[in-house]
Amino acid sequence: MKKIAIVLSGCGVYDGAEIHEAVLTMLAASKLGILYQLYAPDMEQMHVINHLTGEVADEKRNVLVESARIARGNIKQLKDYSAAKYDALVFPGGFGVAKNLCSFAVDGVQLTVLPEVEKAVKETYEAKKPIGAMCISPVMIAKLITGANLTIGRDYATAEAIQNLGSTHIEADHIGVVTDHVHKIVTTPCYMLDSNIYQVATGAENMMNTLLEMM
Repeated sequence: MKKIAIVLSGCGVYDGAEIHEAVLTMLAASKLGILYQLYAPDMEQMHVINHLTGEVADEKRNVLVESARIARGNIKQLKDYSAAKYDALVFPGGFGVAKNLCSFAVDGVQLTVLPEVEKAVKETYEAKKPIGAMCISPVMIAKLITGANLTIGRDYATAEAIQNLGSTHIEADHIGVVTDHVHKIVTTPCYMLDSNIYQVATGAENMMNTLLEMM
């Protein structure tokens, strides 16, 4: 039976993992009989956003602790990830990717990537195992793997950043995936477009089917 690792960046679209994308990725994997293990870095998140008002809250939260909400407590520290144990690595989106897993939200094309994330991605890539990236996550992948074909849908500013990082951006629709067979990377736009939850679910399923073919 195939098994994948899914990396979360907190809990909540504005400061962590996009919850729909995370849950629907787990569902898509489960429907295909793929086992999954959730991971997150043990670190303080960049800031906390009140998801009702959109304002920054005067409090601190931990990425691993917040991600454990989505994982129902079954989550491991990202530093303990080993590509040898899994058949693929997947990153749901959410601003937590751009704020906690890397610095794209602040630094744009000059972003840096959390060392634990960089290690996980490069270890998986060097093992020739597939990587899935949803929503904003492909920007982070572009920083780590040069020359890949990626999509974030039709967000032209972010697409330009992907191009400037040395990869190729390919437009995709709400349920579309872009498959890079050479680099074994599969990306789908999710909420980078004005998607509804059914379209996000379909995109997650399309991505997971493609990843399974690559495994």
